[in-house]
Amino acid sequence: MLKPLNKWIRRAVLLPLTAVALVANAQAQTVTIGVQSMFAPWKDAIAQKQFEKATGWDIKWRNFDSGGDVMMAMASGDVQIGVAGSSPIAAAVSRGVDAQLFWILDNIADAEALVVRNGSGIVAPQDLAGKTLAVPFVSTTHFHALFALEQFGLTGKVKVINLQPSDIPAAWERGDIDAAFIWDPALGRLKQSGHVLLTSGQLTDWGKATFDGLVVDKQFAAANGPGMQAFTQVLQDSTANYVAAPKTWTAESPQVINVAKQSGAKPEEVPPVLALYQFPLASEQAGPAWLGGGAAKALAATAEFLKAQKKIPALLPDYSAAINPTFVQNAQ
Repeated sequence: MLKPLNKWIRRAVLLPLTAVALVANAQAQTVTIGVQSMFAPWKDAIAQKQFEKATGWDIKWRNFDSGGDVMMAMASGDVQIGVAGSSPIAAAVSRGVDAQLFWILDNIADAEALVVRNGSGIVAPQDLAGKTLAVPFVSTTHFHALFALEQFGLTGKVKVINLQPSDIPAAWERGDIDAAFIWDPALGRLKQSGHVLLTSGQLTDWGKATFDGLVVDKQFAAANGPGMQAFTQVLQDSTANYVAAPKTWTAESPQVINVAKQSGAKPEEVPPVLALYQFPLASEQAGPAWLGGGAAKALAATAEFLKAQKKIPALLPDYSAAINPTFVQNAQ
């Protein structure tokens, strides 16, 4: 009788272990997430590996210079989730990339700016005529730069060149460019020998809003609902931590130190830049201003402008197809 008993014991032990192994394998799904250098509260959660803990995913955090690069990687299947601004999102979905916006990282407001070199003779937008302006193409700053030039009658009168954020400070130092429309940390470096001419906040007041968001491959989102919900909850919690007490996020605080490390910046650079953004929480994002309607309208307006500028070939009939409000609606 001992042999059957031993066999039963072995089965009783091995079955749960097999189940645990299967669960572990399922939880170890590799997910590649595209990130950029901009400062945001969620960078603290990334540093603490809170997303891995909540989802069980093996996350590969991949750095990109711009949202356009992120969307290209998503189109090729190399990235499942990524950070992009409203302009590259609008451009990508207009070209058929099957992606969905599921979280608003920030309302850009005054965190992106057109900065000009001191001593360049540029004191008003009209002075940009004949000058060289650098922007990362198909970014939110590219969209706002083209819009600003149009407003001041400068379309075709300014040399607009494509440079990635990491390349702009060096071009600035060499004297290759007179101006740049960019975000931090590159923006902060240019401000040391330049001054702000226009901000995205001002252009938003003129009816062209921009934002940064997190987008997800549509098929991935459909197949990974629980993981996506857990991921969104971490976004909500990390954002709420900052929104509840922004003054506690100082250069000496662990949160800011983590954000600085994740973005390749100095801790003292982070708090003043965070203060330039607006960070909506899930309850606000689920409403009409954002994923409940406003974001789709902003993407449509951006796409219309990009098409007029011949940056995209056609428009979608309805940009709400590129919005997934499910996860913010269920976030606590």
